[in-house]
Order: sequence, then structure tokens, then C-alpha cells
Amino acid sequence: MKKIFLTLCAFCLFLVGCTKTESKVIKVASHTSPMLDILELVKEDIAKEGYTLEVVKVSDNVQANVALNNKEVDANFFQHKMFMEMFNKGNKGNLTVLQPIYDAIVSYYSSKYQSIDALPTNAKVAIPSDPSNLSRALRLLAQYNVITLKDPASYTQTLETIKENPKNLQFKLVGLLALNDAYKEHDSIFNYPTYIAKIGLTPSANGLIFEKGDDSTFAISVVAREDNLESAKIKALKKVMASEKVKKFVEEKLKGHAKVAF
Repeated sequence: MKKIFLTLCAFCLFLVGCTKTESKVIKVASHTSPMLDILELVKEDIAKEGYTLEVVKVSDNVQANVALNNKEVDANFFQHKMFMEMFNKGNKGNLTVLQPIYDAIVSYYSSKYQSIDALPTNAKVAIPSDPSNLSRALRLLAQYNVITLKDPASYTQTLETIKENPKNLQFKLVGLLALNDAYKEHDSIFNYPTYIAKIGLTPSANGLIFEKGDDSTFAISVVAREDNLESAKIKALKKVMASEKVKKFVEEKLKGHAKVAF
């Protein structure tokens, strides 16, 4: 009996040791630059907090949220609050924003026209198909009176909430990661600087219009879950992500592409 008791104690200690080891690893899902670059930047700082940062590369935005919701990772870094809330609504998720990092400078681009006003009647315009970015794309056009919306203040715009479309723009809904493929085939496309850079374009050199004001609703953020938000490892992650080092990176390396959101 004594041997059994000692064996059980040893096994329990082994389990506790494993748990401690695992708790020192912070898994963060992401899939492209500059998010991956920022995560690499803070690895040493995470180590100083007593943790190892493991970057889990995924193939798309949905996979990053599914992995977080299923507790396969501790956090992810690729999305804004509106996209996250849409995921929560459709998947009974409990994801929550841990820390806004930067606000990407979105714009419309065209291989045929030099200004948004030059778009002709019946122009074909590609915009994101996911609800949150679709809304952002329509709000941007409304800021320049290209279209008008029934409720301009709403963040849940759809094609049905367009009140007036004077040029009868023909909107095509395209997956966010496939918008670059629509660049040559359409008169204009909406896109993020991260993705448009893959075809050699930048907001400062090629963007047609930009969001007005300092609204950070769409700031790219580190996202965690409600159940781990107050954990030591997630607090450590928040600390290093909202650091002067990251702020300097955004201001210098992402100049013209993004603005600091903290």
C-alpha cells in the first residue's frame, strides 16, 4: 500500500510538472506580416517575463479564430473587433479583444483610374464578402459621397443598406484574401495594406481614398478568450505587445501603412 501511495504521489507531481511547463508557453495564431513580424519582435521580451512565445501559423483568418475558440492556442493576432464579434455571433464564441495594436490604412485601388471620382457609371467594384469588412468598405465610399447609406453611423452596413448609388456601381463580394486576384478584372477593389503589398501596391502611392478621423474600431488587435483573459500568461502577452518597442515598430516600419492604436 505504501508503494502504491508513493507511486501515486510521484505521478501527481509529474502531472503538476507538465502543467507548469505547458503554462509557460504562449501560443499565438497568425498568418501574415506585419503581424508575424511583430510577434517575432517581442519573443525576447516574452522570455524576460518567463514565457516562451510559440507562433502558430495558420492558412486563413477563420482557422485562426477556430483554433482560439477551441483552445488550441492562447491568443491570435490578425483581426479587428468587428470581425471578431461576427465570428462570436456565428460560432457561439467567447473571443475578446486583449489589446488593440495598430489601425491598418485601408483604401480602394484601381489598375485603370487615378481617382475614385473617375470611376465610370456601372463600374465593377470588388469589396470584402465578410460582414465586418464589407461594412467598412461601404462606410469608406460613403465618406466621399460615392454612395449614401441609410444609417451612416452604423457599423453593420450591407448592400441592402445603401440608400443611393448614383453611378450604379456593380459590387462584387470577394473573400478578403482573394481581393488581389480581382484587381485587374475590376475597375476598383478595396483592400488592406498587408494584402495589397503582395502585388506591389501601397496606400501612400496607390490608394484612392482614406478613412477620415481617428476611429479605431477596426484596429488590428491581439485577441484572447474570456476564460483566459485574466491569466498570468495573457497579461504578460498584453504587456509586451503594448510596449514602446512595438509602438516604435509601427511608427517606423509601418509608416504610411498603419497607425498606432494604443
